[in-house]
Amino acid sequence: MKPVKMYTTQVCPYCVRAKALLARRGVADIDEIRIDLDPAERERMVELTGRRTVPQIFIGATHVGGCDELHELDRRGELMPLLQG
Repeated sequence: MKPVKMYTTQVCPYCVRAKALLARRGVADIDEIRIDLDPAERERMVELTGRRTVPQIFIGATHVGGCDELHELDRRGELMPLLQG
């Protein structure tokens, strides 16, 4: 399974939803980067994604987007193939 990286904050309900979906799809380990603890990581997230909201999710080198985009990928049946690479 490809590595998953997620930019998050402590009190983000969308982050919780995204992590729950990934867990249901078999993702056991998420490289979680807390941007509320490190302002430099927030800046890096914005540089990488052009977005300021969390979560921002990467599967391998692919920027998936946020929680809504992750759920849409799953709805279309494209999440598992992306995870499995």
